[in-house]
Amino acid sequence: MLEELKQKVYEANMLLPEFKLVTFTWGNVSAVDREKKLFAIKPSGVPYEDLKPEDMVIVDFEGNKVEGKMNPSSDTPTHAVLYKHFEEIGGIVHTHSSYATSWAQAGRSIPCYGTTHADYYYGEVPCLRVLSAEEINEAYEYNTGKLIVDEFKRMNKDPMAVPACLCTNHGPFAWGKDAVDAVHSAVVLEEVAKMAFRTELINPKVAPAPQVLQDKHYFRKHGANAYYGQH
Repeated sequence: MLEELKQKVYEANMLLPEFKLVTFTWGNVSAVDREKKLFAIKPSGVPYEDLKPEDMVIVDFEGNKVEGKMNPSSDTPTHAVLYKHFEEIGGIVHTHSSYATSWAQAGRSIPCYGTTHADYYYGEVPCLRVLSAEEINEAYEYNTGKLIVDEFKRMNKDPMAVPACLCTNHGPFAWGKDAVDAVHSAVVLEEVAKMAFRTELINPKVAPAPQVLQDKHYFRKHGANAYYGQH
């Protein structure tokens, strides 16, 4: 079932160690088939060097395993909630990449200090509130997904304009139109987190980039009037 999707998800997962976004098994990629309302995701706790395309697990939007020899990632309920509510996204990545996770552990959103950030994220990358003890103990992974959805709605943020967030004390989630695009977002997020950290070291009083510059860089790559690249 969904062999082509499994292959794509396998290949996207293998990009995580290639781009140094994961240590050991600390990460996962999934991708969705919208027509079938199913997604493929990395199995839980399997080292990347041991992964094969057929190991990818097929799951429904309620987080139930539909096909696969192994258990899906422990973060599967988070992915399921995001697919259910963010209908535009086709792939999701979760890592514990060092710099992005450092911002998450500090409980801080990543401000837009320059054009590299503005090219990919419209405004700051938000760091979301801490889950309550009840939310953690009741259904931790499901409530992580619900928090992301609820907070993006509360902040009136378009998940395709800001295709990533930080979960306080935990780490980053990133997404995109497919699995490879989601990995791209996760790689950019780690670089932006690193740049912002160094920027604040060099100038602790730094202010975010002017809004007019942020707008110029974001909208030259996104939207109806985009002109970056080959069209």
